[in-house]
Amino acid sequence: MKYRFILLVFVLLGPLAARAQNSHEAQRIIEFPDVPGYVTLKCDLHIHTVFSDGSVWPNIRVQEALRDGIDAISLTEHLEYQPHKDDISHPDRNRSHDIAVQSAGESGLIIVRGSEITRDMPPGHANAIFIEDANRLLMDDPVAVFEEADRQGAFTFWNHPNWISQQKNGIATLDDLHIRLIREGLLDGIEVVNDVTYSDEALQIALDYNLTIMGTSDIHGLIDWQYKVPEGGHRPITLVFATERSAAGIKEGLEERRTAVWFNNTLIGREEFVVPLVHASLTVTKTAYIGDSSVLSVSIENTSDVEYILYNKSGFTFHASSDVLTLEPHHTTRIDVKTIERVSSLSLTFEVLNVVTAPNTHPEITLEISVD
Repeated sequence: MKYRFILLVFVLLGPLAARAQNSHEAQRIIEFPDVPGYVTLKCDLHIHTVFSDGSVWPNIRVQEALRDGIDAISLTEHLEYQPHKDDISHPDRNRSHDIAVQSAGESGLIIVRGSEITRDMPPGHANAIFIEDANRLLMDDPVAVFEEADRQGAFTFWNHPNWISQQKNGIATLDDLHIRLIREGLLDGIEVVNDVTYSDEALQIALDYNLTIMGTSDIHGLIDWQYKVPEGGHRPITLVFATERSAAGIKEGLEERRTAVWFNNTLIGREEFVVPLVHASLTVTKTAYIGDSSVLSVSIENTSDVEYILYNKSGFTFHASSDVLTLEPHHTTRIDVKTIERVSSLSLTFEVLNVVTAPNTHPEITLEISVD
């Protein structure tokens, strides 16, 4: 009798559990809209496996990326730091990449060949991606390795410049060697976000020296555990605004500085790229005056993963909320605007508080509204 009861429970609850699991899997997929002229590609270009100092096999990184809806990853194993070499001996530094490519199969996930140049400061750590052969980067001279990466057509960026193990004050600081690498075209980008840290100073360096703004997970353990994905968290990523969904499209977008960083419900990037992304995320779907009043109901749909935090700068006040609004992701929010007298159109201007275009700087957006 007990077994019949268990079987009955399984039959009845099994489909419900499966639907719950499918719902969770759908919710964890990171979603952003395309912007005019470009496709928005979600990239994590700094991750590790047991082939350097990570904790998982390369196929796990592929599976995590597919579950998160990531478009491209790069397994950037340390060239010089191999703590598992007694257990996993691999003279071929391309091995991790090759396993990942095989694991990805026909999934569509783009696997970018890369490696982490692991040096003391300066220059510290840097990732060289879109390389041809990681083995050829094994050399002693700290400048020669960047020159070899450049010969291979690499895109190279400075990793965690605020890392307290190499910068005790946590402040990203350029050294003469970094400036030389930038001026010689050997250093293309900089991480303003690495794992759970963000650096205002790194963002300012990117703006001052025209470097690509990057954000990465630098994951060593499990994505789900590190970023509490089952509880609604997400890995930090670089959004690349590319002309096409391909490795070549991603590289061209990186080289042209067309990026934004998605980190801890914050977007970070140059205004010319993040503002179009905000506009692409938000659509006014419905407007109507309430009864015979002059209070206008406005419905705004947010199709992105960002919970936008907006500060009202329009000159209008709202009937049912303060001057700070929250637009939940994948949700339609209604605001009631006191227009004083009925109008056929109006403009609502907001400062987007969780979008950063420079240290302590947030962009403004204007929603042009036609009254139904």
